[in-house]
Amino acid sequence: MSEPSNSGVGYRVPGAGSDRRLAYLLVAPTVAVLVALSIYPLIHVVTLSLQVTSGGASRWSLGNFARLFSDHFFLAALGHTLVYAACALTLEFFLGLGLAVLMNNQLRGRSLFRAALLVPMMLPTVVAGVVWRLMLNPNFGAVNGTLRSWGLNTAALTWTSSPRLAMLSIVAVDVWQWTPFMFLILLAGLQAIPQEPYEAACMDGSSAWQTFRHVTLPLLKPAILVALLLRTMDLLRVFDQVFILTEGGPGFATETISLYIYRTAFRFSDFGYAAAMSFVLLIVTNIVSAFYIRVLQAREA
Repeated sequence: MSEPSNSGVGYRVPGAGSDRRLAYLLVAPTVAVLVALSIYPLIHVVTLSLQVTSGGASRWSLGNFARLFSDHFFLAALGHTLVYAACALTLEFFLGLGLAVLMNNQLRGRSLFRAALLVPMMLPTVVAGVVWRLMLNPNFGAVNGTLRSWGLNTAALTWTSSPRLAMLSIVAVDVWQWTPFMFLILLAGLQAIPQEPYEAACMDGSSAWQTFRHVTLPLLKPAILVALLLRTMDLLRVFDQVFILTEGGPGFATETISLYIYRTAFRFSDFGYAAAMSFVLLIVTNIVSAFYIRVLQAREA
């Protein structure tokens, strides 16, 4: 007897509909969390940014966004944020790369040193900020105390109170805490590189610098871009560290966008303008992230 054909019109795989419903059911909690924590807040911020309040009444307008271009405080906060991010990112990258190359070699005690190097990253940012604020105190802090013990004059070294030293201080604290993060990602990237390219470079008589430049860096580029992407997003929205160390001072010397948004919303109750600044910060972060992702995709292609 011939078996029944499965090619008839209207044939359905048994259980296909139930499997589809089960897949939707399993994905539903993730979609609900995404909508609650990402999509709804974004829609709310955009809606709030388009509302201008005057005389106790709200109206729909682009006035909050037009106000950004004439707000010197916002432009100054944007400049401070970009300077802070550029300086911290550059120092963290080169220090992390140097430490990763060093720890990738077979050194005695490297496991202990690697564990000690990761301690600053494990500290909460608030704790690190409070500790460094005490250490940078010009009167009884450990930094000036150590310099005085070396015979140096520390009268002018008011780290978080000087307009010239405040930005340097918060950058130094960020570099101290987050260089291990850069080091960890770059070390993982170095250890994932196969040995065959190095063996071929050695057979061709390549020097150590030539090998690093033409073999290590190109193969390490994906890890570099991921590390830069993650740190750039964190640096552009920095708040807690600056708030604890300097509170944006002295004056307006270290005010960042996130700190200015906080003051505008919760101290001056101008939520529409704060939402507009938040949306602009989101756009800037997305543009930078898209640049990194595009470079990474071009590298993979």
